Amino acid sequence: MYELFEHTADLGLRATAPDLDTLFVDIATCLFTAIVEDVMAVRPVQDVRIEIEGADTEYLLVDWLQRLLYHCEADHLIFSRFDVQVTDTGLIGTAWGEPFDPARHALSHEVKAITYHELKVKRTADGWLAEVIVDI
Repeated sequence: MYELFEHTADLGLRATAPDLDTLFVDIATCLFTAIVEDVMAVRPVQDVRIEIEGADTEYLLVDWLQRLLYHCEADHLIFSRFDVQVTDTGLIGTAWGEPFDPARHALSHEVKAITYHELKVKRTADGWLAEVIVDI
């Protein structure tokens, strides 16, 4: 489960999930829900593989979202489907989407950056919680 929340001049992303892999999938979906008005209209026809080394889950989360945002900005790709495996030494993820098409995709927010401000990835009684603030 994921949701957006208001945060002063920025926007917050929040996700809860039973495990880390699903948490990283849900927070990525939340990011693109913030970027595209109808993320379900994005066809998963092109894939991008992302590998990140590191053991700190908070830094892995930020790096994961930064890489997705990079592909969005540099390659003009928007994503709607994700697969992630988080390990003790990093993560391996795949994002599926398509090139942005203004005739088919309406943008919602321009996400400029993923921030470390109030970053949170923690285990809860029900699984995992992640919160990250994005600069819009």
